[in-house]
Amino acid sequence: MTSGESSAKYVFITGGVVSSLGKGIAAASIGRLLRERGLRVTIQKFDPYLNVDPGTMSPFQHGEVFVTDDGAETDLDLGHYERFIDESLSQPNNITSGMVYQDIIARERRGDFLGATVQVVPHVTDAIKNAITRLAGEYDVVITEIGGTVGDIESLPFMEAIRQFRQDVGRRESLFIHLTLVPYIAAAGELKTKPTQHSVRELLGIGIQPDILICRAEQRVGEEIRKKIARFCNVDVSKVIESRDVDTIYELPLSYRAQQLDDRICEHLGLGGWPPDLSEWTAMVNTIKNPPRGRVKVAVVGKYTELQDAYKSIAEALTHGGIANEVGVDVDWLSSEWVDNRGADFANEYHGVLLPGGFGLRGVSGKVEAVRQIREKKIPYFGICLGLQCAIIEFARNVCGLANSNSAEFDGDTEDPVISLLDSQQRVVDMGGTMRLGAYACRLDQGSLAREIYGEEEISERHRHRYEVNPTYTGALEDGGMRFSGKSPDGNLVEVLELPGHPFFIATQFHPELKSRPTRPHPLFEAFVGAAAIRRDQPAA
Repeated sequence: MTSGESSAKYVFITGGVVSSLGKGIAAASIGRLLRERGLRVTIQKFDPYLNVDPGTMSPFQHGEVFVTDDGAETDLDLGHYERFIDESLSQPNNITSGMVYQDIIARERRGDFLGATVQVVPHVTDAIKNAITRLAGEYDVVITEIGGTVGDIESLPFMEAIRQFRQDVGRRESLFIHLTLVPYIAAAGELKTKPTQHSVRELLGIGIQPDILICRAEQRVGEEIRKKIARFCNVDVSKVIESRDVDTIYELPLSYRAQQLDDRICEHLGLGGWPPDLSEWTAMVNTIKNPPRGRVKVAVVGKYTELQDAYKSIAEALTHGGIANEVGVDVDWLSSEWVDNRGADFANEYHGVLLPGGFGLRGVSGKVEAVRQIREKKIPYFGICLGLQCAIIEFARNVCGLANSNSAEFDGDTEDPVISLLDSQQRVVDMGGTMRLGAYACRLDQGSLAREIYGEEEISERHRHRYEVNPTYTGALEDGGMRFSGKSPDGNLVEVLELPGHPFFIATQFHPELKSRPTRPHPLFEAFVGAAAIRRDQPAA
Protein backbone atom coordinates (compact mmCIF):
# COMPACT_ATOMS: atom_id res chain seq x y z
CA MET A 1 0.00 0.00 0.00
CA THR A 2 1.15 3.52 -0.66
CA SER A 3 2.41 5.80 2.07
CA GLY A 4 -0.32 7.50 4.08
CA GLU A 5 -3.01 4.90 3.31
CA SER A 6 -4.78 2.90 6.00
CA SER A 7 -2.89 -0.05 7.46
CA ALA A 8 -6.08 -2.11 7.71
CA LYS A 9 -6.18 -5.69 6.47
CA TYR A 10 -9.12 -7.00 4.46
CA VAL A 11 -10.99 -10.30 4.70
CA PHE A 12 -13.54 -11.20 2.01
CA ILE A 13 -16.12 -13.94 2.53
CA THR A 14 -17.93 -15.49 -0.43
CA GLY A 15 -20.37 -18.38 -0.66
CA GLY A 16 -20.86 -21.21 -3.10
CA VAL A 17 -23.06 -24.17 -4.11
CA VAL A 18 -26.28 -23.01 -2.40
CA SER A 19 -27.55 -19.98 -0.51
CA SER A 20 -28.25 -19.85 3.23
CA LEU A 21 -25.04 -21.62 4.22
CA GLY A 22 -24.41 -19.06 6.95
CA LYS A 23 -21.89 -16.57 5.57
CA GLY A 24 -23.19 -13.95 7.99
CA ILE A 25 -22.65 -16.15 11.04
CA ALA A 26 -19.23 -17.17 9.72
CA ALA A 27 -18.23 -13.52 9.24
CA ALA A 28 -19.53 -12.62 12.70
CA SER A 29 -17.72 -15.56 14.33
CA ILE A 30 -14.43 -14.65 12.67
CA GLY A 31 -14.95 -11.07 13.79
CA ARG A 32 -15.44 -12.24 17.36
CA LEU A 33 -12.26 -14.31 17.34
CA LEU A 34 -10.21 -11.42 15.97
CA ARG A 35 -11.73 -9.05 18.53
CA GLU A 36 -10.76 -11.48 21.28
CA ARG A 37 -7.19 -11.25 20.00
CA GLY A 38 -7.19 -7.52 20.73
CA LEU A 39 -7.73 -6.40 17.12
CA ARG A 40 -10.07 -3.63 16.06
CA VAL A 41 -12.60 -5.22 13.71
CA THR A 42 -15.59 -4.11 11.67
CA ILE A 43 -17.81 -6.10 9.27
CA GLN A 44 -19.77 -4.99 6.22
CA LYS A 45 -22.27 -6.71 3.92
CA PHE A 46 -22.50 -6.22 0.16
CA ASP A 47 -25.91 -7.24 -1.18
CA PRO A 48 -26.22 -7.69 -4.96
CA TYR A 49 -29.96 -6.93 -5.24
CA LEU A 50 -31.09 -3.71 -6.95
CA ASN A 51 -33.24 -2.49 -4.06
CA VAL A 52 -31.63 0.55 -2.46
CA ASP A 53 -32.17 -1.10 0.93
CA PRO A 54 -34.40 -3.85 2.32
CA GLY A 55 -36.80 -1.35 3.92
CA THR A 56 -39.60 -1.86 1.39
CA MET A 57 -39.04 -5.60 0.87
CA SER A 58 -41.44 -8.23 2.20
CA PRO A 59 -40.33 -9.87 5.47
CA PHE A 60 -41.47 -13.18 3.97
CA GLN A 61 -38.89 -12.79 1.20
CA HIS A 62 -36.00 -11.03 2.87
CA GLY A 63 -36.48 -11.57 6.58
CA GLU A 64 -35.91 -8.95 9.23
CA VAL A 65 -34.91 -5.38 8.45
CA PHE A 66 -32.16 -4.52 10.92
CA VAL A 67 -32.00 -0.82 11.84
CA THR A 68 -28.81 0.88 12.99
CA ASP A 69 -28.43 3.89 15.29
CA ASP A 70 -28.09 6.24 12.32
CA GLY A 71 -31.40 5.03 10.87
CA ALA A 72 -30.10 2.77 8.11
CA GLU A 73 -32.42 -0.08 7.13
CA THR A 74 -30.05 -2.98 6.56
CA ASP A 75 -29.72 -6.70 6.02
CA LEU A 76 -30.36 -8.95 9.02
CA ASP A 77 -26.73 -10.12 8.95
CA LEU A 78 -25.74 -6.76 10.44
CA GLY A 79 -27.61 -7.89 13.54
CA HIS A 80 -25.35 -10.93 13.74
CA TYR A 81 -22.30 -8.73 13.27
CA GLU A 82 -23.33 -6.39 16.09
CA ARG A 83 -24.20 -9.22 18.45
CA PHE A 84 -20.92 -11.06 17.92
CA ILE A 85 -18.41 -8.20 17.82
CA ASP A 86 -20.42 -6.10 20.32
CA GLU A 87 -20.17 -2.91 18.31
CA SER A 88 -22.84 -0.66 16.80
CA LEU A 89 -22.63 -0.42 13.01
CA SER A 90 -23.99 2.14 10.57
CA GLN A 91 -25.07 2.75 6.98
CA PRO A 92 -21.61 2.21 5.38
CA ASN A 93 -21.65 -1.34 6.77
CA ASN A 94 -24.37 -2.39 4.30
CA ILE A 95 -24.07 -1.60 0.59
CA THR A 96 -26.47 -2.81 -2.11
CA SER A 97 -26.23 -2.74 -5.89
CA GLY A 98 -29.18 -0.37 -5.78
CA MET A 99 -27.22 2.12 -3.67
CA VAL A 100 -24.20 1.90 -5.97
CA TYR A 101 -26.17 2.37 -9.18
CA GLN A 102 -28.36 5.11 -7.68
CA ASP A 103 -25.24 7.09 -6.74
CA ILE A 104 -23.51 6.54 -10.09
CA ILE A 105 -26.59 7.53 -12.10
CA ALA A 106 -27.06 10.68 -9.98
CA ARG A 107 -23.41 11.60 -10.61
CA GLU A 108 -23.78 10.96 -14.33
CA ARG A 109 -26.83 13.24 -14.48
CA ARG A 110 -24.82 15.98 -12.77
CA GLY A 111 -22.06 15.62 -15.35
CA ASP A 112 -19.48 14.38 -12.84
CA PHE A 113 -17.98 11.95 -15.36
CA LEU A 114 -17.13 14.75 -17.81
CA GLY A 115 -18.76 13.06 -20.77
CA ALA A 116 -17.12 9.63 -20.30
CA THR A 117 -19.02 6.45 -21.05
CA VAL A 118 -20.18 5.11 -17.67
CA GLN A 119 -19.45 1.39 -17.39
CA VAL A 120 -19.43 -1.44 -14.85
CA VAL A 121 -15.63 -1.43 -15.10
CA PRO A 122 -14.24 0.91 -13.89
CA HIS A 123 -17.08 3.03 -12.50
CA VAL A 124 -19.17 0.46 -10.64
CA THR A 125 -16.18 -1.54 -9.44
CA ASP A 126 -14.41 1.62 -8.28
CA ALA A 127 -17.49 2.61 -6.27
CA ILE A 128 -17.51 -0.80 -4.62
CA LYS A 129 -13.79 -0.61 -3.83
CA ASN A 130 -14.28 2.83 -2.30
CA ALA A 131 -17.01 1.36 -0.08
CA ILE A 132 -14.54 -1.28 1.14
CA THR A 133 -11.91 1.27 2.19
CA ARG A 134 -14.37 3.80 3.61
CA LEU A 135 -14.42 1.98 6.96
CA ALA A 136 -10.72 1.20 7.15
CA GLY A 137 -9.32 4.23 8.96
CA GLU A 138 -9.95 3.19 12.56
CA TYR A 139 -9.77 -0.60 12.21
CA ASP A 140 -7.11 -3.29 11.98
CA VAL A 141 -9.36 -5.63 10.01
CA VAL A 142 -12.31 -4.98 7.69
CA ILE A 143 -14.37 -8.12 7.02
CA THR A 144 -16.59 -7.93 3.93
CA GLU A 145 -19.30 -10.50 3.23
CA ILE A 146 -20.45 -10.74 -0.40
CA GLY A 147 -24.12 -11.67 -0.53
CA GLY A 148 -25.50 -14.30 -2.88
CA THR A 149 -23.74 -17.31 -4.34
CA VAL A 150 -20.73 -17.39 -6.65
CA GLY A 151 -22.00 -17.66 -10.21
CA ASP A 152 -24.98 -15.34 -9.65
CA ILE A 153 -25.03 -12.80 -12.46
CA GLU A 154 -25.94 -9.91 -10.14
CA SER A 155 -22.94 -10.50 -7.86
CA LEU A 156 -20.34 -10.34 -10.66
CA PRO A 157 -19.51 -6.61 -10.19
CA PHE A 158 -18.74 -7.28 -6.51
CA MET A 159 -16.59 -10.29 -7.36
CA GLU A 160 -14.71 -8.29 -9.95
CA ALA A 161 -14.24 -5.44 -7.48
CA ILE A 162 -12.70 -7.65 -4.79
CA ARG A 163 -10.51 -9.35 -7.42
CA GLN A 164 -9.18 -5.93 -8.42
CA PHE A 165 -8.89 -4.92 -4.77
CA ARG A 166 -6.37 -7.68 -4.08
CA GLN A 167 -4.30 -6.45 -7.02
CA ASP A 168 -4.48 -2.92 -5.61
CA VAL A 169 -3.46 -3.68 -2.01
CA GLY A 170 -1.41 -6.85 -2.35
CA ARG A 171 -1.85 -10.50 -1.40
CA ARG A 172 -0.55 -10.11 2.16
CA GLU A 173 -3.05 -7.32 2.86
CA SER A 174 -6.15 -9.29 1.83
CA LEU A 175 -7.61 -12.75 2.41
CA PHE A 176 -10.31 -14.65 0.54
CA ILE A 177 -12.48 -17.11 2.49
CA HIS A 178 -14.97 -19.23 0.56
CA LEU A 179 -17.86 -20.92 2.37
CA THR A 180 -19.08 -23.99 0.55
CA LEU A 181 -21.18 -27.12 1.00
CA VAL A 182 -19.92 -30.68 1.41
CA PRO A 183 -23.16 -32.68 1.22
CA TYR A 184 -23.68 -36.08 2.79
CA ILE A 185 -25.34 -38.56 0.42
CA ALA A 186 -27.13 -41.07 2.62
CA ALA A 187 -27.50 -43.70 -0.13
CA ALA A 188 -23.73 -43.68 -0.70
CA GLY A 189 -22.96 -43.20 2.97
CA GLU A 190 -20.32 -40.58 2.29
CA LEU A 191 -19.56 -36.90 1.92
CA LYS A 192 -19.20 -35.54 -1.61
CA THR A 193 -16.56 -32.95 -2.47
CA LYS A 194 -17.52 -32.32 -6.10
CA PRO A 195 -19.86 -29.37 -5.36
CA THR A 196 -17.01 -27.65 -3.52
CA GLN A 197 -14.62 -28.33 -6.40
CA HIS A 198 -17.06 -26.84 -8.91
CA SER A 199 -17.69 -23.82 -6.70
CA VAL A 200 -13.98 -23.09 -6.35
CA ARG A 201 -13.55 -23.58 -10.10
CA GLU A 202 -16.26 -20.95 -10.62
CA LEU A 203 -14.32 -18.58 -8.37
CA LEU A 204 -11.08 -19.29 -10.24
CA GLY A 205 -12.85 -18.45 -13.49
CA ILE A 206 -13.56 -15.00 -12.02
CA GLY A 207 -9.91 -14.68 -11.05
CA ILE A 208 -10.20 -15.34 -7.31
CA GLN A 209 -8.19 -18.08 -5.58
CA PRO A 210 -9.61 -18.70 -2.09
CA ASP A 211 -7.04 -18.79 0.68
CA ILE A 212 -9.28 -20.59 3.18
CA LEU A 213 -12.26 -22.90 2.64
CA ILE A 214 -15.00 -23.28 5.25
CA CYS A 215 -16.96 -26.46 4.56
CA ARG A 216 -20.54 -26.75 5.78
CA ALA A 217 -21.37 -30.41 6.39
CA GLU A 218 -23.80 -32.55 8.34
CA GLN A 219 -21.11 -35.15 9.07
CA ARG A 220 -17.54 -34.83 10.27
CA VAL A 221 -15.16 -33.72 7.51
CA GLY A 222 -12.34 -36.16 8.14
CA GLU A 223 -8.66 -35.80 7.31
CA GLU A 224 -8.91 -37.70 4.01
CA ILE A 225 -11.80 -35.55 2.80
CA ARG A 226 -9.93 -32.40 3.79
CA LYS A 227 -6.83 -33.57 1.92
CA LYS A 228 -8.92 -34.28 -1.17
CA ILE A 229 -10.52 -30.83 -1.03
CA ALA A 230 -7.12 -29.20 -0.51
CA ARG A 231 -5.62 -31.09 -3.46
CA PHE A 232 -8.34 -30.19 -5.94
CA CYS A 233 -8.92 -26.63 -4.71
CA ASN A 234 -5.28 -25.58 -4.34
CA VAL A 235 -5.35 -24.67 -0.64
CA ASP A 236 -3.37 -25.91 2.35
CA VAL A 237 -4.97 -28.74 4.32
CA SER A 238 -4.71 -26.64 7.50
CA LYS A 239 -6.90 -24.05 5.77
CA VAL A 240 -9.78 -26.42 5.05
CA ILE A 241 -12.10 -25.72 7.99
CA GLU A 242 -15.05 -27.88 9.00
CA SER A 243 -18.31 -26.13 9.86
CA ARG A 244 -20.90 -28.58 11.14
CA ASP A 245 -24.27 -27.60 12.58
CA VAL A 246 -24.06 -26.52 16.22
CA ASP A 247 -26.64 -26.35 18.99
CA THR A 248 -26.42 -22.56 19.11
CA ILE A 249 -24.86 -20.11 16.68
CA TYR A 250 -22.75 -18.73 19.54
CA GLU A 251 -20.88 -22.04 19.58
CA LEU A 252 -19.39 -21.42 16.14
CA PRO A 253 -16.46 -19.20 17.28
CA LEU A 254 -15.45 -22.02 19.63
CA SER A 255 -15.51 -24.53 16.77
CA TYR A 256 -13.44 -22.23 14.57
CA ARG A 257 -10.97 -21.58 17.39
CA ALA A 258 -10.55 -25.32 17.98
CA GLN A 259 -9.41 -25.55 14.33
CA GLN A 260 -7.15 -22.49 14.72
CA LEU A 261 -8.96 -20.55 11.99
CA ASP A 262 -8.02 -17.22 13.57
CA ASP A 263 -4.37 -18.30 13.67
CA ARG A 264 -4.44 -19.06 9.94
CA ILE A 265 -6.01 -15.66 9.22
CA CYS A 266 -3.47 -13.78 11.34
CA GLU A 267 -0.55 -15.67 9.83
CA HIS A 268 -1.63 -14.81 6.30
CA LEU A 269 -2.24 -11.14 7.06
CA GLY A 270 0.74 -10.67 9.36
CA LEU A 271 -1.47 -9.60 12.25
CA GLY A 272 -0.34 -9.52 15.86
CA GLY A 273 -2.52 -9.81 18.92
CA TRP A 274 -2.69 -12.59 21.45
CA PRO A 275 -4.45 -15.97 21.59
CA PRO A 276 -8.09 -15.34 22.42
CA ASP A 277 -9.42 -16.00 25.90
CA LEU A 278 -12.84 -17.48 25.23
CA SER A 279 -13.58 -18.59 28.80
CA GLU A 280 -16.47 -16.14 29.29
CA TRP A 281 -17.85 -16.91 25.83
CA THR A 282 -17.62 -20.63 26.60
CA ALA A 283 -19.46 -20.16 29.90
CA MET A 284 -22.19 -18.23 28.05
CA VAL A 285 -22.56 -21.03 25.48
CA ASN A 286 -22.76 -23.61 28.27
CA THR A 287 -25.55 -21.62 29.92
CA ILE A 288 -27.50 -21.66 26.64
CA LYS A 289 -27.01 -25.39 26.15
CA ASN A 290 -27.47 -26.44 29.80
CA PRO A 291 -29.46 -23.71 31.58
CA PRO A 292 -29.07 -24.15 35.37
CA ARG A 293 -32.63 -22.97 36.15
CA GLY A 294 -34.53 -25.00 33.59
CA ARG A 295 -36.65 -23.63 30.77
CA VAL A 296 -39.55 -21.25 30.19
CA LYS A 297 -42.13 -21.31 27.43
CA VAL A 298 -42.86 -18.11 25.53
CA ALA A 299 -45.26 -17.38 22.67
CA VAL A 300 -44.41 -14.84 19.98
CA VAL A 301 -47.56 -13.81 18.13
CA GLY A 302 -46.56 -12.20 14.86
CA LYS A 303 -47.62 -11.48 11.30
CA TYR A 304 -44.63 -13.10 9.60
CA THR A 305 -43.95 -16.16 11.75
CA GLU A 306 -43.92 -18.49 8.73
CA LEU A 307 -40.38 -17.16 8.18
CA GLN A 308 -38.67 -16.90 11.54
CA ASP A 309 -35.85 -14.85 10.00
CA ALA A 310 -38.41 -12.02 9.99
CA TYR A 311 -37.94 -11.93 13.79
CA LYS A 312 -34.29 -12.91 13.99
CA SER A 313 -33.33 -10.22 16.53
CA ILE A 314 -36.37 -11.07 18.67
CA ALA A 315 -35.31 -14.72 18.78
CA GLU A 316 -31.75 -13.85 19.71
CA ALA A 317 -32.77 -11.27 22.32
CA LEU A 318 -34.99 -13.88 24.02
CA THR A 319 -31.99 -16.21 24.12
CA HIS A 320 -29.96 -13.38 25.67
CA GLY A 321 -32.68 -12.81 28.26
CA GLY A 322 -32.47 -16.49 29.09
CA ILE A 323 -28.69 -16.26 29.56
CA ALA A 324 -29.15 -13.44 32.08
CA ASN A 325 -31.70 -15.52 34.03
CA GLU A 326 -29.89 -18.85 33.56
CA VAL A 327 -32.94 -20.35 31.87
CA GLY A 328 -33.57 -21.71 28.41
CA VAL A 329 -36.33 -20.07 26.38
CA ASP A 330 -38.57 -22.30 24.27
CA VAL A 331 -40.37 -20.14 21.72
CA ASP A 332 -43.57 -21.02 19.89
CA TRP A 333 -44.01 -18.82 16.81
CA LEU A 334 -47.75 -18.27 16.44
CA SER A 335 -49.29 -16.61 13.42
CA SER A 336 -51.61 -13.75 14.34
CA GLU A 337 -54.05 -15.15 11.76
CA TRP A 338 -53.98 -18.47 13.62
CA VAL A 339 -54.88 -16.54 16.77
CA ASP A 340 -57.66 -14.80 14.82
CA ASN A 341 -59.14 -18.20 13.96
CA ARG A 342 -58.56 -20.03 17.23
CA GLY A 343 -59.06 -17.26 19.75
CA ALA A 344 -56.75 -16.05 22.49
CA ASP A 345 -57.23 -18.86 25.00
CA PHE A 346 -53.79 -20.10 23.90
CA ALA A 347 -52.16 -17.64 26.31
CA ASN A 348 -52.74 -19.89 29.33
CA GLU A 349 -50.25 -22.38 27.89
CA TYR A 350 -47.32 -19.96 28.17
CA HIS A 351 -45.21 -18.30 30.83
CA GLY A 352 -45.09 -15.10 28.79
CA VAL A 353 -46.33 -13.65 25.50
CA LEU A 354 -44.50 -11.24 23.21
CA LEU A 355 -46.15 -9.28 20.39
CA PRO A 356 -43.54 -7.91 17.94
CA GLY A 357 -43.72 -5.24 15.26
CA GLY A 358 -45.45 -5.42 11.90
CA PHE A 359 -47.37 -3.45 9.32
CA GLY A 360 -50.88 -3.70 7.90
CA LEU A 361 -54.31 -4.88 9.09
CA ARG A 362 -53.88 -8.65 8.65
CA GLY A 363 -54.07 -10.51 11.97
CA VAL A 364 -54.48 -7.41 14.14
CA SER A 365 -57.89 -8.36 15.57
CA GLY A 366 -56.39 -11.57 16.94
CA LYS A 367 -53.54 -9.65 18.51
CA VAL A 368 -55.90 -7.19 20.18
CA GLU A 369 -58.01 -10.01 21.63
CA ALA A 370 -54.84 -11.75 22.80
CA VAL A 371 -53.78 -8.61 24.66
CA ARG A 372 -57.16 -8.51 26.44
CA GLN A 373 -56.82 -12.04 27.76
CA ILE A 374 -53.17 -11.53 28.70
CA ARG A 375 -54.07 -8.36 30.59
CA GLU A 376 -57.04 -9.92 32.38
CA LYS A 377 -55.28 -13.19 33.23
CA LYS A 378 -52.12 -11.34 34.34
CA ILE A 379 -49.79 -13.23 32.04
CA PRO A 380 -46.40 -11.51 31.52
CA TYR A 381 -46.65 -9.38 28.38
CA PHE A 382 -44.04 -7.64 26.27
CA GLY A 383 -45.23 -5.56 23.31
CA ILE A 384 -42.90 -4.07 20.71
CA CYS A 385 -43.97 -1.39 18.22
CA LEU A 386 -47.23 -2.87 16.86
CA GLY A 387 -47.41 -4.74 20.17
CA LEU A 388 -47.61 -1.38 21.94
CA GLN A 389 -50.24 -0.11 19.52
CA CYS A 390 -52.40 -3.20 19.97
CA ALA A 391 -52.17 -2.73 23.75
CA ILE A 392 -53.37 0.87 23.33
CA ILE A 393 -56.30 -0.17 21.12
CA GLU A 394 -57.36 -2.98 23.46
CA PHE A 395 -57.19 -0.79 26.57
CA ALA A 396 -59.09 2.05 24.90
CA ARG A 397 -61.86 -0.31 23.82
CA ASN A 398 -62.25 -2.50 26.89
CA VAL A 399 -61.23 -0.25 29.79
CA CYS A 400 -61.79 3.31 28.63
CA GLY A 401 -65.10 2.66 26.87
CA LEU A 402 -63.92 3.80 23.42
CA ALA A 403 -65.49 0.80 21.72
CA ASN A 404 -64.73 1.92 18.17
CA SER A 405 -61.16 3.02 18.75
CA ASN A 406 -58.54 1.85 16.27
CA SER A 407 -55.37 2.80 14.49
CA ALA A 408 -55.69 5.08 11.48
CA GLU A 409 -53.42 2.59 9.73
CA PHE A 410 -56.11 -0.08 9.95
CA ASP A 411 -59.24 2.09 9.67
CA GLY A 412 -58.87 5.55 8.16
CA ASP A 413 -62.44 6.44 9.21
CA THR A 414 -62.29 5.29 12.84
CA GLU A 415 -64.16 7.50 15.32
CA ASP A 416 -61.31 7.33 17.83
CA PRO A 417 -57.89 7.10 16.15
CA VAL A 418 -55.87 6.30 19.27
CA ILE A 419 -52.97 5.56 16.90
CA SER A 420 -52.38 8.08 14.13
CA LEU A 421 -49.83 9.70 11.85
CA LEU A 422 -47.85 12.72 12.92
CA ASP A 423 -48.28 15.81 10.74
CA SER A 424 -44.83 15.21 9.23
CA GLN A 425 -45.93 11.75 8.04
CA GLN A 426 -49.16 12.94 6.45
CA ARG A 427 -47.31 14.26 3.40
CA VAL A 428 -45.00 11.30 2.81
CA VAL A 429 -45.10 9.92 -0.74
CA ASP A 430 -42.01 7.67 -0.97
CA MET A 431 -42.21 4.63 1.32
CA GLY A 432 -38.49 3.84 1.53
CA GLY A 433 -36.51 5.44 4.34
CA THR A 434 -39.28 7.81 5.44
CA MET A 435 -40.41 6.29 8.73
CA ARG A 436 -39.09 7.31 12.15
CA LEU A 437 -35.83 5.41 11.93
CA GLY A 438 -32.80 4.97 14.15
CA ALA A 439 -31.88 6.03 17.66
CA TYR A 440 -34.01 8.50 19.61
CA ALA A 441 -33.81 9.55 23.25
CA CYS A 442 -36.48 8.55 25.77
CA ARG A 443 -36.99 9.77 29.34
CA LEU A 444 -38.29 7.35 31.95
CA ASP A 445 -40.51 8.28 34.89
CA GLN A 446 -39.15 8.01 38.39
CA GLY A 447 -40.78 5.08 40.22
CA SER A 448 -41.88 3.30 37.04
CA LEU A 449 -41.15 -0.32 36.15
CA ALA A 450 -39.26 0.83 33.07
CA ARG A 451 -37.02 3.09 35.16
CA GLU A 452 -36.37 0.24 37.58
CA ILE A 453 -35.47 -2.13 34.73
CA TYR A 454 -33.11 0.27 32.96
CA GLY A 455 -31.71 1.93 36.07
CA GLU A 456 -31.37 5.15 34.07
CA GLU A 457 -33.41 8.31 33.62
CA GLU A 458 -32.69 8.75 29.90
CA ILE A 459 -32.12 5.99 27.37
CA SER A 460 -31.57 5.76 23.62
CA GLU A 461 -33.33 3.12 21.53
CA ARG A 462 -33.82 2.36 17.84
CA HIS A 463 -37.11 2.95 16.03
CA ARG A 464 -38.77 1.77 12.84
CA HIS A 465 -42.38 2.88 12.59
CA ARG A 466 -44.65 5.44 11.01
CA TYR A 467 -47.67 5.65 13.33
CA GLU A 468 -47.62 7.06 16.88
CA VAL A 469 -49.88 7.09 19.95
CA ASN A 470 -52.32 9.94 19.39
CA PRO A 471 -51.60 12.53 22.14
CA THR A 472 -55.28 13.52 22.13
CA TYR A 473 -56.11 10.26 23.91
CA THR A 474 -53.25 9.87 26.40
CA GLY A 475 -55.22 11.62 29.17
CA ALA A 476 -58.18 9.25 28.85
CA LEU A 477 -55.89 6.22 28.78
CA GLU A 478 -54.05 7.43 31.88
CA ASP A 479 -57.40 8.01 33.63
CA GLY A 480 -58.19 4.36 32.89
CA GLY A 481 -55.04 3.24 34.69
CA MET A 482 -52.41 2.97 31.96
CA ARG A 483 -49.05 4.58 32.69
CA PHE A 484 -46.93 6.16 29.99
CA SER A 485 -43.64 5.70 31.75
CA GLY A 486 -41.39 6.67 28.86
CA LYS A 487 -41.73 9.64 26.52
CA SER A 488 -39.65 11.63 24.10
CA PRO A 489 -37.62 14.39 25.81
CA ASP A 490 -40.20 17.01 24.77
CA GLY A 491 -42.98 14.89 26.31
CA ASN A 492 -45.01 14.69 23.09
CA LEU A 493 -44.43 11.11 21.97
CA VAL A 494 -45.21 7.94 23.92
CA GLU A 495 -42.27 5.53 23.98
CA VAL A 496 -43.11 3.12 26.85
CA LEU A 497 -46.35 2.06 28.51
CA GLU A 498 -46.99 -0.21 31.47
CA LEU A 499 -49.90 -1.33 33.62
CA PRO A 500 -49.39 -0.87 37.37
CA GLY A 501 -50.72 -3.82 39.34
CA HIS A 502 -50.02 -6.30 36.57
CA PRO A 503 -47.16 -8.78 37.26
CA PHE A 504 -45.40 -7.69 34.06
CA PHE A 505 -47.08 -5.67 31.33
CA ILE A 506 -44.79 -3.39 29.38
CA ALA A 507 -44.69 -2.24 25.76
CA THR A 508 -42.37 -0.03 23.76
CA GLN A 509 -42.71 1.97 20.58
CA PHE A 510 -39.04 1.29 19.84
CA HIS A 511 -37.28 -2.00 19.06
CA PRO A 512 -35.10 -3.03 22.02
CA GLU A 513 -34.22 -6.34 20.38
CA LEU A 514 -31.91 -4.49 17.98
CA LYS A 515 -29.48 -3.58 20.77
CA SER A 516 -29.37 -6.86 22.67
CA ARG A 517 -26.09 -8.79 22.74
CA PRO A 518 -25.30 -12.24 24.19
CA THR A 519 -22.66 -10.69 26.43
CA ARG A 520 -24.96 -7.74 27.33
CA PRO A 521 -28.62 -8.84 27.25
CA HIS A 522 -31.10 -6.03 26.81
CA PRO A 523 -32.64 -5.06 30.18
CA LEU A 524 -36.23 -5.38 28.92
CA PHE A 525 -35.68 -8.90 27.58
CA GLU A 526 -33.88 -9.86 30.77
CA ALA A 527 -36.83 -8.57 32.80
CA PHE A 528 -39.44 -10.22 30.57
CA VAL A 529 -37.79 -13.65 30.69
CA GLY A 530 -37.32 -13.19 34.44
CA ALA A 531 -41.06 -12.52 34.79
CA ALA A 532 -41.81 -15.63 32.74
CA ALA A 533 -39.60 -17.68 35.07
CA ILE A 534 -41.50 -16.32 38.08
CA ARG A 535 -44.83 -17.31 36.50
CA ARG A 536 -43.44 -20.78 35.74
CA ASP A 537 -42.48 -21.24 39.38
CA GLN A 538 -45.82 -20.06 40.79
CA PRO A 539 -48.10 -22.81 42.11
CA ALA A 540 -51.12 -23.48 39.93
CA ALA A 541 -54.21 -21.59 40.99
